[in-house]
Amino acid sequence: MSFFFVDLRAMNRSATYIVTEFVLLGFPGCWEIQIFLFSLLVMVYALTLLGNGAIICAVRWDPQLHTPMYFLLGNFAFLEIWYVSSTVPNMLANILSKTKAISFSGCFLQFYFFFSLGTAECLFLAVMAYDRYQAICHPLHYSTIMTGKLCRMLVSLCWLIGFLGYPIPIFFISQLPFCGPNIIDHFLCDMDPLMALSCAPAPITESIFYTQSSLVLFFTIMYILQSYTLLLRAVFQVPSAAGRRKAFSTCGSHLAVVSLFYGTVMVMYVSPTYGISTLMQKILTLIYSVMTPLFNPLIYSLRNKDMKLALRNVLFGRRISQNS
Repeated sequence: MSFFFVDLRAMNRSATYIVTEFVLLGFPGCWEIQIFLFSLLVMVYALTLLGNGAIICAVRWDPQLHTPMYFLLGNFAFLEIWYVSSTVPNMLANILSKTKAISFSGCFLQFYFFFSLGTAECLFLAVMAYDRYQAICHPLHYSTIMTGKLCRMLVSLCWLIGFLGYPIPIFFISQLPFCGPNIIDHFLCDMDPLMALSCAPAPITESIFYTQSSLVLFFTIMYILQSYTLLLRAVFQVPSAAGRRKAFSTCGSHLAVVSLFYGTVMVMYVSPTYGISTLMQKILTLIYSVMTPLFNPLIYSLRNKDMKLALRNVLFGRRISQNS
């Protein structure tokens, strides 16, 4: 999709001063605080890659995890690696940089990938809710409904819809005249800071973008809530307490991830952000874009015995077998 943004600077020739780069201020603080933040982000990024990478390897190598639920979880972990990589590497480089600059096209490329991957994550969470609904509400037909072909088709649709939904809106946003200043009080190129820097109002473009984002959020969260309402109704009809506990354990991890992700995202992009301070917007963005991909492997592995066993085999069993 980079061809959309290759010659963006040439398309803003009408502006008196053509912005060729933006300055990302990031988090405020002295050099010691910046070094601490850099070290913390490096650790979080490494743990995120390790945790999600371990889930991918466990799903691929353990035959017991070759089921639709874990197939979707493995693809979700793969998405999380790309999602966190759309922001953290640039944040780390920005902390060490003296100019803290990002090119015009680089800023809009980050904008595009950040929202496309975020949209794909919403769709993945909805698909995973559908999988849990089928597994608990229609257990006898689960294997015939959630076939490998359907799972691959659903995963492909998540990626395609996520990446095909934003090129046109972001392209039109990039056509707005940016004639200075070029300072973004954020650690990434986001909608609100970019619109604030445009020297011409664009209410239609802004409304289209926020309407699209809100529709994705509302339709996916409403589907997830509907699925879990029907699912919980079915769980309470299970006669044995052990069966109910197993069902709650299977769905609890997914609900925890949904709550963490949607809670912060909807505060940022659905509710009005005019009363939220800039620092709080940065913290909320940091939670859903960086901390959520870190917590996901912990949430899924701590609440799932099969995943814990598979991760133990991946991290320790193969090493033992190679040494024996």
